[in-house]
Amino acid sequence: MYAISLGDDGAELRPLEPWHAEEFFTHMERGRDYIGRHVSLPDHVTDLDSARNYLQLYADKRAADSGSLHGIWLDGKLVGGLLFRIFDTAMGTCEAGCWLEPAAAGRGLVTRGMRVLIDWAVDERGMHRVEWIAPSANTPSLNVARRLGMTRDGVLRQSYVYRDARHDMEVWSVLAPEWRAARARAAHDDH
Repeated sequence: MYAISLGDDGAELRPLEPWHAEEFFTHMERGRDYIGRHVSLPDHVTDLDSARNYLQLYADKRAADSGSLHGIWLDGKLVGGLLFRIFDTAMGTCEAGCWLEPAAAGRGLVTRGMRVLIDWAVDERGMHRVEWIAPSANTPSLNVARRLGMTRDGVLRQSYVYRDARHDMEVWSVLAPEWRAARARAAHDDH
């Protein structure tokens, strides 16, 4: 399987599959409180069986070409994940997302990994629109959308019920022509 370097700091992007269940559960235990501040993933991954079931859900999505799950490893240790929660090839739209345990935060891992995945979605799979949806209170996630050059489309007011409270969800997106143009500008600026 693939292992894509995310830079010279030992970070790699790899598939996150059902056979990683034990490592995934251990990772979730390390980051449970931090990850769970804004996303429900830790509420669904509570033991080894639920970890395996979550990973199998995404293995099934990958097989159906309707989503995928990718792990971020730092120095050989699983520290986070990236996903296409929705991957609709007929419509040319997908929804990307992420999580990290606290020890891996602030290093640009999500941004670097998502650049790889968005390149693939746009160039190889013909996606026209990549969406990023996150609670308004999740500043680190919204900062990733900004760093990726996404545009804030709007706010879905109180649309997300999480831990007995209603939260506003921000919708961000980048369109394929915008993504390609920004990548070309970045490549030009590097030379």
